[in-house]
Amino acid sequence: MKKTVLVLFGGKSTEYEISLCSAASVLRNIPQQRYDILSLGITKDGEWFLFEGSPDDIENNTWQNGHIRKAFLSPDFGGGLYAAAAGGFEKIPVDIVFPVLHGKNGEDGTIQGYLELAGIPYVGCGHLSSALTMDKEFSNLIADYHGIRQAKWLSCKQYAYQNNRDAILDSAEQTLGYPIFVKPACAGSSVGISKAVNRDQLHKAVQLALTIDSKIIFEETIKGREIECAVLGNDKPIASAPGEIEPCAEFYDYDAKYISESKLYIPARTDESTAEKIRNTASKIFEMFDGSGLSRVDFFLTDDNELYFNEINTIPGFTKISMYAKLFDYSGISYPELVDRLLCLAEERFHRR
Repeated sequence: MKKTVLVLFGGKSTEYEISLCSAASVLRNIPQQRYDILSLGITKDGEWFLFEGSPDDIENNTWQNGHIRKAFLSPDFGGGLYAAAAGGFEKIPVDIVFPVLHGKNGEDGTIQGYLELAGIPYVGCGHLSSALTMDKEFSNLIADYHGIRQAKWLSCKQYAYQNNRDAILDSAEQTLGYPIFVKPACAGSSVGISKAVNRDQLHKAVQLALTIDSKIIFEETIKGREIECAVLGNDKPIASAPGEIEPCAEFYDYDAKYISESKLYIPARTDESTAEKIRNTASKIFEMFDGSGLSRVDFFLTDDNELYFNEINTIPGFTKISMYAKLFDYSGISYPELVDRLLCLAEERFHRR
């Protein structure tokens, strides 16, 4: 008997459009002989609709013009999905949820906690690991505690910056030295990130980051190649061959990731010893954050082969040009098989709790 998979996409996030592209790719690759498939879209305004149409309409952001019905997931344990119908709402059982929601309200533990209340298995990390990895301050603190090499960094909250601007800029300059990256603490896809080479740029970078989040990160610049490694599993995760990105921009920003054509090297241009170190470190970081299902771990590799942890993404991009599926395809797991494994891992994690 087929199980019903509900793919969640969209959301109140700066990464709404990327979620649409990722969800369309996931929908095209769910093995239809094994699963019945439902699509639940969340608009930028936070409205939930059951969408009954093609992945193309999702990818093209025309899904709201198609056949949609107001819908919601019941928080009652085992409550399932309710969709508007004649005379009220009809209940539609759901066996597994695949949340393809990047950034805030999707990758930060909020939807994961809701699904745990509802008693529905879901793909990906749990609510706590999702929240910790989404917040760069907390993920940096945990990495420091475990002795994982990473760039020097400082954090700052909006109210502190407003009250002590000069002192905070002084501290960033003295501790990190230029160039300095400024990032929103809780955002993905490089949204709101700037590289500053002087104090005026640093202040403007802070102002931009604070439009995204009320907490920001200052980070020293690491000169190195951008390396990514995909991790899959629960108790015994496996790491893919590492991949390498050659950004078409000065750094791997939003446009370089999704709009312009950055070069991808799969496998990364490293010797086998370095590749093994990357895989082992990625698995260690995944386990360090109590990861489950999937994550993509990003690094910088310097010219003298020093490896620096950059960040971990618990719902990495699944677009046609995204690294996660490409890395496992190179490692011998096709996209449809990868999706199937993720759905099985979701049920495994749910039933072992």
